[in-house]
Amino acid sequence: EVQLVESGGGLVQPGGSLRLSCAASGFTLSNYVMTWVRQAPGKGLEWVSDISSSGSRTRYADSVKGRFTVSRDNAKNTLYLQMNSLKPEDTAVYYCAKPSSGWYSPSIGIEYRGKGTLVTVSS
Repeated sequence: EVQLVESGGGLVQPGGSLRLSCAASGFTLSNYVMTWVRQAPGKGLEWVSDISSSGSRTRYADSVKGRFTVSRDNAKNTLYLQMNSLKPEDTAVYYCAKPSSGWYSPSIGIEYRGKGTLVTVSS
C-alpha cells in the first residue's frame, strides 16, 4: 500500500521558517519525480515545487522561489520542503504528492497524495 505522510507543519510568525517532511512507503521513491502542492483555505490546489528522482533538478512556483527549498533523501524514502521567510499568504495545507507521470502539471495530475500538514503563518 502506498503511503505518503507529511509532518512538520504548525503555527509560525511571518518571517519565520519551517521544515516539512514527507515519509514515503509502498513504492520506490527514488524512481520518481516528487511534488509539493498546497491548498489555502477556500482556494484550489496550488503547485509549489518538485524535484527530480535523483534530486539534481528542482522547480519552484514564482510565489515561493528564493524562499523555499525542496530536497530528498532517497535512502530514507523521505522528501523535504524547507520554508523560509514565511508570509501569511503561505498559510495552507501542504501535501507531498507523486505525479501521475513525469513532472507535475495540472493536466498530468497526481497519482498519490498524503493527508497533508497545516502551515499557519500569523502574528
